[in-house]
Amino acid sequence: MDVELLEIRQHLGRFPPFDGLSDELLDEVAGSVEVAYFKAGSDILVLDQEVHELCYIRSGAVEVYRRGGELYNRLGEGDIFGHFSLIRNHRARFPARAMEDSLIYFIPEPAFQRLCEADDNFADFVELERPRLESTVKDDKKNSDMMITRVRKLLTRYPVMVEASTTVQEAARQITASGASAVLVLDAPGDTPRYTFRDSQDRHWQVQGILTDSDFRKHVVAEGRSPETPVGEVIGPRLIAIQSDESVQEAMLCMLRNNIHHLPVMHRRHPVGIVHLSDIIRYETGSSLYLVSNIFHQSSVEGLARLSPDVRAAFVRLVEEGADSRMVGSALSTIGRSFTRRLLELAEEELGPPPVGYCFMALGSMARNEQSIVTDQDNALVLDDDFDPARHDAYFLALAQRVSDGLDACGYPYCNGDIMATNARWRQPLSVWKQYFRDWIDHPSPERLLHSSIFFDLDTVYGENAFVEQLQDLVASRAPKSPLFLAAMGRNALNRTPPLGFFRTFVMEKDGKHNNSINLKRRGTAPMTDLIRVHALACGSRAQNSFARLDDIDRTQLLAPGVSQKLRYALEFLSMSRIRHHVIDIEHERAPDNNIEPENISDTERHNLKDAFQVLSNAQKFLKFRYPMPSRARSR
Repeated sequence: MDVELLEIRQHLGRFPPFDGLSDELLDEVAGSVEVAYFKAGSDILVLDQEVHELCYIRSGAVEVYRRGGELYNRLGEGDIFGHFSLIRNHRARFPARAMEDSLIYFIPEPAFQRLCEADDNFADFVELERPRLESTVKDDKKNSDMMITRVRKLLTRYPVMVEASTTVQEAARQITASGASAVLVLDAPGDTPRYTFRDSQDRHWQVQGILTDSDFRKHVVAEGRSPETPVGEVIGPRLIAIQSDESVQEAMLCMLRNNIHHLPVMHRRHPVGIVHLSDIIRYETGSSLYLVSNIFHQSSVEGLARLSPDVRAAFVRLVEEGADSRMVGSALSTIGRSFTRRLLELAEEELGPPPVGYCFMALGSMARNEQSIVTDQDNALVLDDDFDPARHDAYFLALAQRVSDGLDACGYPYCNGDIMATNARWRQPLSVWKQYFRDWIDHPSPERLLHSSIFFDLDTVYGENAFVEQLQDLVASRAPKSPLFLAAMGRNALNRTPPLGFFRTFVMEKDGKHNNSINLKRRGTAPMTDLIRVHALACGSRAQNSFARLDDIDRTQLLAPGVSQKLRYALEFLSMSRIRHHVIDIEHERAPDNNIEPENISDTERHNLKDAFQVLSNAQKFLKFRYPMPSRARSR
C-alpha cells in the first residue's frame, strides 16, 4: 500500500463509523476513495441530484441544508454526509455546500454497501439517523474501554524514518523538524520478514529498530559518542512493535511488559505510526490507564497507598461505562501489576541491584487477568539457578517483604494461605520450581493439590519472563499426559458446588454475618474457573485467562458442541453479578464483599442466576466422568 493510501486509511480509521472497522475493510474502502477539492461557497450536493457516493470530510467544513433552504447542520473533519440518500432513493435530500475550502473523500456506493453488509456497527451508524454528537457519546460509552478501541485511532502522524547509515546528528535534526520524539530505523531486508515492507518507490526495507529522545541521552550524549555515529549502531537489538488492529489495552500492556514508552505501530508489515505512552494517557485520562501512569510516578509506599481510592473510582467508572467482566478483570489486574512493579523498583532502589536474575510471579486471579476489587495478594519469586541461599536469600527476603508490605498498604491484603514470596518455600530457583510442578503433576493426590491449584495460574509481573515461560511450557506439555493428575484436579474442582437445592431453589449461606445470602465467588465464579482450568490443562492450553482457555478448549473439541459457549455465558453473568454487587457496596460506602441476598435482586436476575448455577452444576457432573481416577490408583 502506497503512502497516499496509508494516509487515507489512517485518517478514516480515527473517526466513527470507520474507527471500528477491521484492517481488511479499511484497506478496501481506502483503495476505493476518490478525492475532490471544493472552494468555500461551492456546492457539493444540490437538491435532488443523483447520489452514488458517501461523502467524508477530510478537511474543511460543510453546511447541510433542508429542502426548504434552512440550515440543517454544520459538519467538520471526519464527518460523513450523503448516506441517507444512498440508503433511500439515490437523490440528494439535503443539499451540501462548502463552508470553507474543503477536501472531500468520495466512497463509491459498492464500497459503502460492502461496509454495511460486513459490519453491523457501521450499518447501525448510517441507518439510525442519529446526530454525530449523540452517536459519538453512545459509541464512546460502549467503546470507552481500551480492549475495544484500536490503537490506530491514537495515530496522528506518519512515522519519521531514516536509514541505519544516517548519523545520529541528522536523525536528531529530522526528529526536531517533525516535532516527533522518536524515529524508526530502516535497513536492507534481513532475517525478520514480519517487519519487511515495500515503499512507494518499490524499494524493500526492514524496520530494524527505534531511536527515541531517551536513547539520544543514554546512548549518544551520556556515552560520549560522535554526532557522526550511524543510528544503526545505537538502536537496541530487538524491535518491539504492535499491529494497528490491536487494542489500546494491548498496546499499553506491551509497553508495561517491556518497560518502554514508544511503540511502533504496523499495518501488516508497513510502519504507520508510533504511539507514545502519553498518547494513551491523554486518551484515557481519568481511567485505569491514567491511574497506572500515576502509580509509576510515585516515589514512596505512602504515595502509592494514597492511590487506593483511585482504584475503586476507576473500577466504578469501568462498570458504569458498560465494561464486561473481561475488561474489568484485565484493567484491575493491570493496576495490581503496576503497584507490584513499582514496589519492586522502589525496593531495588533501596536494596541495590539483585545479586542474580529473578522473576516476580503473579498467581491466581492476577495471573488470569481476572482480578476484582475484592482480592488479596498471591505471588512468588523464581530465581536464577545461580542462586545461593547463604549469599543471596537475605536480599530476596527483604525484597519480597517490602513488596508484600507495600501491597498490603495499597489495599491488597496478605494471603491467608501464605502464598507469597515472603514464604521461603515460594522463593526458589527455577530448577526447584520445575521440580515442584513435576511432583504435582507426576505424583498427585487431591489432598496434595488442594493448596497447590493456584500455582497453575501463573504469569510474569516483573523480571526474567523466560523463567515463567519455561514453567508454563512444562505444565502445558506434561499435564495432558497425566490422567491421574487431571482426575485429582477434577476432584478438587468439585469441592465448591453451586447453591442449588431441590427444584432449583437457592441454598443459602448459614454463617452468621452473611446469613441467608449467596457467596458469588465461593459458590459461583471460583468453581467455574476451577473446572475451566482442568479442561485447559487437559488440552495443553498455555492460556491463563478463563475466557482465553475456553477458546483453546473449543479448538480442541474437548467438550460437546455448545458446552463451552454455555460456560462462557454463565461465567460472564456470574462475574458481572459479583462486580455490580461490588459497585453497589462502594456507592453505599460499604466494604465490598461477595455475598448477595436473593430477595434484594430482581426476578429476572434471580432467574438468570439459577440458569448460570445450573450450567455450572451440569459441568461439574460431567467433570467426574471426563476425568475418572485411573483404576490403578483406586486399587491402592
